[in-house]
Amino acid sequence: MEYFVGLDVSLKQTSICVVNEKGSVVREGVVDSVPEAIAGFVKSKAPGAVRIGLETVVRLDLPVICIDARHAKAVLKMQINKNDRNDAAGIARIMQIGWFKEVRVKDLDSHAVKALLASRALLVKIKRDLENQVRGLLKNLGLVIGRGTFDVFARRAGELIADGPALTSAVSPLLTARTAIEQQVGELDRQVLKLSRQDAQVRRFMSVPGVGPITALCFKATIDDPARFKRSRSVGAYIGLTTRRHASGELDWSGRISKCGDAMLRMYLFEAAGVLLTRVPKWSALKAWGTRLTKRNGLRKAKVAVARKLAVILHRMWIDGTEFNWSNKEVAA
Repeated sequence: MEYFVGLDVSLKQTSICVVNEKGSVVREGVVDSVPEAIAGFVKSKAPGAVRIGLETVVRLDLPVICIDARHAKAVLKMQINKNDRNDAAGIARIMQIGWFKEVRVKDLDSHAVKALLASRALLVKIKRDLENQVRGLLKNLGLVIGRGTFDVFARRAGELIADGPALTSAVSPLLTARTAIEQQVGELDRQVLKLSRQDAQVRRFMSVPGVGPITALCFKATIDDPARFKRSRSVGAYIGLTTRRHASGELDWSGRISKCGDAMLRMYLFEAAGVLLTRVPKWSALKAWGTRLTKRNGLRKAKVAVARKLAVILHRMWIDGTEFNWSNKEVAA
């Protein structure tokens, strides 16, 4: 007999429901949220399991499928009473009828790279917030730091608070914290550069104008496996850089970009597009296309379109194992 298993996982315990091919509940139970305990229950109560649903027992020789939470929510919200037991039964029936979208589970190396980039992004945000706080405190007294890069900000702020003991006691701790965070950001930057130099594919990504080591590493870690996408243009939709569409009856409209998928990669591609359009002097067909869009639709919309195009180009380069193709201005135009 074929069995289908649903797992509803919480921090301490996991509710398990086993249904047969007719959708009838065969077994139910609650075990600790430990891979070995879950695997033991499934192997003993559902030895012929066709589909299960959790990543943590993949390595224990079980046919696990990680499903899209949005699909599961659409089914589970039809239940009047929500609890772990009912959710497990609902997930088991989703497995039984096959109405689900499988989510790819990335490998550990990709997760490690994304964790490194996320830590760096958080520290950069904290550093920026500290700078804005210092600027606000000084601006209330008519003191303006102005543009400050590297150590200019701290030196200029120190000069402005030198004659005010009360102001020094308020601002000095913020400057000290900013310096410490800046040092940690520098250390993470060195790790990012080291990883990018060791990876041949990341170096190929960096041949694209505007794409640096951070964007290249983020793209590789987010996509993980280029074979996931049959067409390169599907990557733009995966990252959330394609427009939403609503068509029903007489209504048919396209809205703003969906912003689904990985927000970090979407932000880095948008920044890379801005660098390409405004700072890269060397000409290419991509820059020419983006320049025409800028004249017609404005810089912001052009950045979004170029960011989507960058995602497509990076994926195709990954599939083909090639570098970016440059062209002169006359040919591009």
